[in-house]
Amino acid sequence: MGRKLDPTRKEKRGPGRKARKQRGAEVELARFLPPGKAAKRRLAAGSGPAGKRPLGAGPGEGGGGREPAGQTTRGRSGFSDDNSKWLAPAKAKKIQSKGNHVELSSDGEVEEGNWETEEDEDASSEEMVDDYGASSEEEELLPIEKAALKQKPDREGLSEDDSEEEEEEEEEAAETTGRQKMGQKEEENTDLQLNLDIDEQFKLPTNEEIEKENILFISEPPDLHVIHQRIKGNMEVLQDFAVKREEGRTRQEYLALLRRDMAAYYSYSDFLLMKLMDIFPLPELINFLEANEVPRPVTIRTNTLKTRRRDLAQALINRGVNLDPLGKWSKTGLVIYDSSVPIGATPEYLAGHYMLQGASSLLPVMALAPQENERILDMCCAPGGKTSYIAQLMKNTGMILANDSNAERLRSVVGNLHRLGVTNTVVSNCDGRQFPKVLGGFDRVLLDAPCSGTGVISKDPAVKTNKDEKDILRCAHLQKELILSAIDSVNAASDTGGYIVYCTCSIMVEENEWVVDYALKKRNVRLVATGLDFGKEGFTRFKDRRFHPSLKSTRRFYPHTHNMDGFFIAKFKKFSNAIPQAQKEAGTLSAVPETIVEPPPKKKKLEGSKADKEQKLPQLTLKKKHSLQTQRRPLKA
Repeated sequence: MGRKLDPTRKEKRGPGRKARKQRGAEVELARFLPPGKAAKRRLAAGSGPAGKRPLGAGPGEGGGGREPAGQTTRGRSGFSDDNSKWLAPAKAKKIQSKGNHVELSSDGEVEEGNWETEEDEDASSEEMVDDYGASSEEEELLPIEKAALKQKPDREGLSEDDSEEEEEEEEEAAETTGRQKMGQKEEENTDLQLNLDIDEQFKLPTNEEIEKENILFISEPPDLHVIHQRIKGNMEVLQDFAVKREEGRTRQEYLALLRRDMAAYYSYSDFLLMKLMDIFPLPELINFLEANEVPRPVTIRTNTLKTRRRDLAQALINRGVNLDPLGKWSKTGLVIYDSSVPIGATPEYLAGHYMLQGASSLLPVMALAPQENERILDMCCAPGGKTSYIAQLMKNTGMILANDSNAERLRSVVGNLHRLGVTNTVVSNCDGRQFPKVLGGFDRVLLDAPCSGTGVISKDPAVKTNKDEKDILRCAHLQKELILSAIDSVNAASDTGGYIVYCTCSIMVEENEWVVDYALKKRNVRLVATGLDFGKEGFTRFKDRRFHPSLKSTRRFYPHTHNMDGFFIAKFKKFSNAIPQAQKEAGTLSAVPETIVEPPPKKKKLEGSKADKEQKLPQLTLKKKHSLQTQRRPLKA
C-alpha cells in the first residue's frame, strides 16, 4: 500500500524532490485542505486541458472527485489507519473517451470507462485526448508550451509550501535578470551618448584624406551615408562658427568642403552650387536641394469655357481620382494625389474639360489679368497652357496672338487650342525680337522668356550639370532683347491695358532682377504690384550689384517653400511710347556688354588716313628734297 502523507510535515528539499509521486495521495489531498488553499494549490500547479488532469479530477475541482459522506475538510488533523483506504494508489488511469461518462463510487473506484495500466502511461502521454475529443499533438505547440508541459509533472509532485517557495525563487531570479538587463541598457545608452558626443565634434579632413577619397571615387562610388553625416556636421559648425570651428581653420575651408560634399551627394556641378550658395542661406539651400529630388504635385486647370470646377471634380472622383482644390488663390486649379486611370487620357481630358498645367504656370496669367475685348500678345506661347488660360479669362472675346519661334512646338499649341475650344487666338511663327516691326499696339503682353531652367530641376535633372556661366549670360542677353521688344509692342495709351508681365522658370539673378533693372533703365516703364498674395520679394541688392528699389514688387517662388516649380514674375506698366535716347546712349555699353560698338564716321577715317600718309612719307624722298635745296643755294666766295 502507498505511504502515508502528513501535510504538517515538510518534505526535505533535495535531488529527489521532483521525483514522481503516487497520484492517489496528492489527488485526495485537496479534499482535506480549505477551499482557499485548494484554489491556490490549483493555481500554483498550473491549469491544463481536462484530459490531462489527474485521476478523478472533475470540471470544478482540482482532482478531489466526490467527498464521502460524513467527512469534513476542516476537522481532520492528519491521516490514520482508519482512513487508509483513501491512501490507496491508483493502479490504473482513466482516460475519458468520446461518449463515455466517468463517475467515482463511494470507495474511490471508477465504475465505468477504459482502463490503462501504469506500464502504458508513457505511451499514453504521447497522445492525450482533451474534453473535445481532439488529439493534442506536440508538433503544433510552440516551444514555450512544450517546455511548460515538461515542467508540469515535476510541479504536480510538490506540496503547497514547496510551490510557494519555488514561486518566490522564480520571482527573485526574474528580478535579478531584470536588473542585469537594465544595467546592460544603461551601458548601451552610455555608449550611444558617447558616440553622439564624438559625432558632434566635427573635424575637417586633412588634405591627405581628401586625396585618398578622390582616388577612391574614381574606382568606387562614394559612401553617401558618410557624406551626408559630414554635411550635417559641417552645417552645424558653420551656423555657430565662432564657437565650434577648429583652431587655425578658416570659413572658406569649411565652405569648400561643404560645396564638394553637396556636389557629390546631390550630383550638382561646382558652378551651379556656387550660384545657389550666393542666393540661399545654407539651411535654406539644403531644403532647396532636397525639394529638387522630389517631383512636384500633378495639377490641372479647369477649362471654364466648357465646364465648372465642381462638375469636373465630381466626374473625376467617380472615375477613381483622388483630388483636392489647388488653393484659395486659384479658382480653377485642382491637385491630383493619385488616380486609377491615366489622368491625361480620360474622356474629360479628350473633351477639353481641363488642361494639365503646373501650379506656377497659372501665376503669370493671374498677374497679367486680361480683360475682355483686349488685344493680347503671348510672345513665347508653346505649349499653349497660358494662352488657353488667357482665352478662358477673356471668355473667347477680343484677340490673342500666340507666337513662338519654334515651328515644331506650335503643333502642340494648335492641338490644345482646338481641344479646349479656344476661338479668339491667332497662331504665328516669328522671332520675338523682330515683333514690334511686324505688329504692335497691343493692350497687354505676356513674355515667358526662354531661360536656363534652374527652377524646374525636378523635371529636368540634367540642368544640374549641363549649365555653365556662358549659358546663363547667353540666356540673359536674349531675355534683354525680348523684354525690350515686348515693351515696344505695348500701346501706352491703351484705356484698359499698357501692362507687360515678364516671367521665367529660373531662379538666377542674372536672368531675373538683372534683366528687369535693365528694362527700367532703357524704357519708360515702372514696376507695379503683381496682385499675388504670396511669394518672396525680389532682390534689390545681390553681392556687389544694386538694383532699383521697386524690385521689391517682383515675386519669387521656390519648390521648398511653395511646393511648386521655381518661378520669377515681374509686372510693368508702360507710361510713354517714346524711347529715352539719353538713357539709351548712356546705358548701351554698361548694361549690354555684348552690344557691338559702332565705328566712327567716314570723314574722320579719311582725315586720319591722310595724316597717316603724311606721317609715313618715305625718308628717301625727304633726303632728295633736302639735297635739291642745298644744290640751289649760291656758293660762298
